Amino acid sequence: VKAYIEGLSQLTPDGVTAFLEQEEGKKLLQPKLDKYFNTGLETWKNNNLSKLIDDEVKTRFPEKDAKDIELEKIRSDLQKMQIEKQRESLTNKAIKIANEQKLPIDLVDYFIGEDEDKTTQNLTRLKEVFDTHLQSAVDEKLKAGGTTIQSGATPTTFTMEQIRTMSESDISKNWEAVQQVLEGNK
Repeated sequence: VKAYIEGLSQLTPDGVTAFLEQEEGKKLLQPKLDKYFNTGLETWKNNNLSKLIDDEVKTRFPEKDAKDIELEKIRSDLQKMQIEKQRESLTNKAIKIANEQKLPIDLVDYFIGEDEDKTTQNLTRLKEVFDTHLQSAVDEKLKAGGTTIQSGATPTTFTMEQIRTMSESDISKNWEAVQQVLEGNK
């Protein structure tokens, strides 16, 4: 009873404050404070947090009005048109080069580069590869037919006047070409 009475004597505001500042008082009071704080925080989050987030998002990423959206669309369309025009110009240039170099026009689209120089380089490389491949295919075809290919040999044609001025040894060297000319003049 005496302890109880002594405990009641501490129920003064100063006594309660002194008790709460002690380790036992803190252990008793802290869970209750945490509970009230968490409840208050959750209530505040539910009432205010979404509005604060929305306001911050609007501040960082302001909404675009119809004019801004339309302007972006126009810029995008203009850029697409410029790219298409450049591609068309490069295609026309590539077709011209392909015609000059006797390349297949069907392949031109695959060799268009980002600018005229790159396109020209691509088509020049195609010409080199195409000619090499074509020559090897012709050589193989001729070999398969029994024809031997002499490097540097070119077919010779003559006019009647050249044949008249040839020596007998020149005529015999070029007998096949001379014979073709004579048969063509009959």
